[in-house]
Amino acid sequence: MKTPLVRVRLVRLPLDAAARQGRFGHAQPCPGHDGLRGMDMGRWTGRTLDEVAAKDPAALHAWLTDPGFAPPGGESVDALIARVGAELAALAPGTHRAVVDQAVVRAAVVHALELPAATFWRLDVRPESVTTLTGRAGRWNLLVGQPEEER
Repeated sequence: MKTPLVRVRLVRLPLDAAARQGRFGHAQPCPGHDGLRGMDMGRWTGRTLDEVAAKDPAALHAWLTDPGFAPPGGESVDALIARVGAELAALAPGTHRAVVDQAVVRAAVVHALELPAATFWRLDVRPESVTTLTGRAGRWNLLVGQPEEER
């Protein structure tokens, strides 16, 4: 018995000027895959980590340690993982390519491998890298170590 294969190639966005300055960005849209848009940072959008830490260190600490905590007016890590997971589950069989933020790649890997949400902060995703997930009947695999020519 064989079920249709879903392959998702998540391409991390290159660093833009705001990211180079360490500023939280806007929830970047992902054409054709709305559930893969960037994380909503609410009132922290446009601020640096240092600016948020200076103004509200307790909230920043909560966000970095509690996956259920959301920035004011924004989205929690738990909510991001759930949103990305729902988008992955809804994909039609075939190969999909999406250019996404680092947080979306992290959330997709956490969801796909059924990792604890706290793992989100332990994953580093290089700019312009490709992360490939393959799935069949709700079971996902992570492709690690792709040869350069396959990107």
